[in-house]
Amino acid sequence: MRSNSQHHIDPVDDAGRACLESLIRDDFEQCHPGDSLDDMRRRSAFSREDRGLLRDWMAVAASRAATRPDILRRMIAAE
Repeated sequence: MRSNSQHHIDPVDDAGRACLESLIRDDFEQCHPGDSLDDMRRRSAFSREDRGLLRDWMAVAASRAATRPDILRRMIAAE
């Protein structure tokens, strides 16, 4: 999945972020054994690679949330 730094998903609050992350946490940790979504999120503050990886995973979470109205209303898309 290609990243575009001009398009990203920003949850409205910490609860929204937690909802989105719950949609991808197991898959992330299965794809990246020995790493965790929380660790990658912390590293994204200073690593361009991790920032892009987080953006890609959050896009996956957003597409999954799009099928769930209860989660969809907690997000906003920024351009």
